[in-house]
Amino acid sequence: MKWLNVLTANVRMEFIEMKRYLPNTLALLMTFYIIFIAAFFGIMFIGDPASFDSNVQYSIVSVVFWSLTMMTMNFIGFSVVTEATRGTLEQLYMSPLGVWKILLARMIGQFSLQMVIMVLLLLAAMLTSGQWLNLNPMTTIPIILVTMISMIGVSFMIAGLAIIVKQIESFLQIFQFVLMGLVFVPLSVAPFLVFAPFVKGVNMVRTVMLDDLRLTEIALADFAILFSNSFLYLAVGLFVFIKCEKVAMRKGLLGQY
Repeated sequence: MKWLNVLTANVRMEFIEMKRYLPNTLALLMTFYIIFIAAFFGIMFIGDPASFDSNVQYSIVSVVFWSLTMMTMNFIGFSVVTEATRGTLEQLYMSPLGVWKILLARMIGQFSLQMVIMVLLLLAAMLTSGQWLNLNPMTTIPIILVTMISMIGVSFMIAGLAIIVKQIESFLQIFQFVLMGLVFVPLSVAPFLVFAPFVKGVNMVRTVMLDDLRLTEIALADFAILFSNSFLYLAVGLFVFIKCEKVAMRKGLLGQY
């Protein structure tokens, strides 16, 4: 019951902040839409006409997932920095539930809201380009939810770093370009990226949308790789976060900014 209350409160808090700072939310949505428009016109003018449709569809899925991964994974780092700036980071540690559970609830809340934004961005991109993907929610949603687990793991690593060093904005700005590379580069070109977080899930969703596959048509080996990758990064993320917490507590960094 306590966990449910924490989850509900944090989802509501994230929604209120997005609504209260609506211009910022709309600007964020427009930014990713403009990036897609730039990619779309680039393909139109300099791309191969024979593969125009497939290239546009690939760009739609890649831009949407880049926005989802960037907003979700960078969010918790900014959240920790904001708490430290406001002087409320130590107050989180007074909760009997533990800070990692509070941050997990915030990540779930943020991810849920970003999913809504992702759907809006996806519809806007498809409407603009005239290329309609096979969304197939019964297949894509389970894959996205499992992929989210690895995103949470990396988010905990970023949160642990933020607790110690506080100022990580420059790192997050660089990290967004790393995420772009991970999302846009297909596994067929760089198979070793299967060991990176969330890449396998993004590749599977992209294949489902482009080829209109059903859940039963996906190889069991793909699901095995996806599950093992996601839970491995979650375990590593929690381990790193807890270790960073102990370092921050030992050095008295929680109350400093």
